[in-house]
Amino acid sequence: MKDKVKSSKVNRAWINDHVNDPYVKQAKIEGYRARAAYKLQEIDETLDLIRPGQLVVDLGSTPGAWSQYVRRKMSPRTATGGGAAVGELNGSIIALDILPMEPVQGVVFLLGDFREPELMQRLDDELKGRQADVVLSDMAPNLSGIASADAARIENLVELALDFAQVHLKAGGTLVAKVFHGAAYDVLVKRFKENFINVKRMKPKASRDKSAETFLIGIGPRR
Repeated sequence: MKDKVKSSKVNRAWINDHVNDPYVKQAKIEGYRARAAYKLQEIDETLDLIRPGQLVVDLGSTPGAWSQYVRRKMSPRTATGGGAAVGELNGSIIALDILPMEPVQGVVFLLGDFREPELMQRLDDELKGRQADVVLSDMAPNLSGIASADAARIENLVELALDFAQVHLKAGGTLVAKVFHGAAYDVLVKRFKENFINVKRMKPKASRDKSAETFLIGIGPRR
């Protein structure tokens, strides 16, 4: 009974924080599907990563807020106050996820696991021999609360993004990946430094203080 009461209090606190979150409110006003758009926006505005004319691959894209943000950056004119963009898309965006995603205008969405040969063939067909300017990974595992198991799951997803970027990023390209502070963090920072010429760490303001998430940005793959 005590556990149920505690869980109920935690859920109510989370709902209260979520409803009153200024980024949640702003996302609704601007038409973004999730507050995560503002995390990418701060990273992009700080480092100037996403520009019209680029090819961007969005791993773990659902519900689509990051793809929406990229779409806006690649449109010559954007809808005022809206997460959707209008006008001709200047660039290419390919989004992948194992979960369905509502369409984003101009974004090619591939449903499936990019570790599977069938999906990789579909991706290769869309790439048409091109390499990406930017690879985004907002992938996160379902956490169990068991530190060692969660660290392994987190490390595995980031390793997948790193492996993907090594194959599909062009020289000078960028990988943005979500990671979590914990047992795997130092290992992942080391892996980024092994794989990229320049590595930066950022915790955007839109990332909640209570959250252990942060973002690693690798620029210029080492090959």
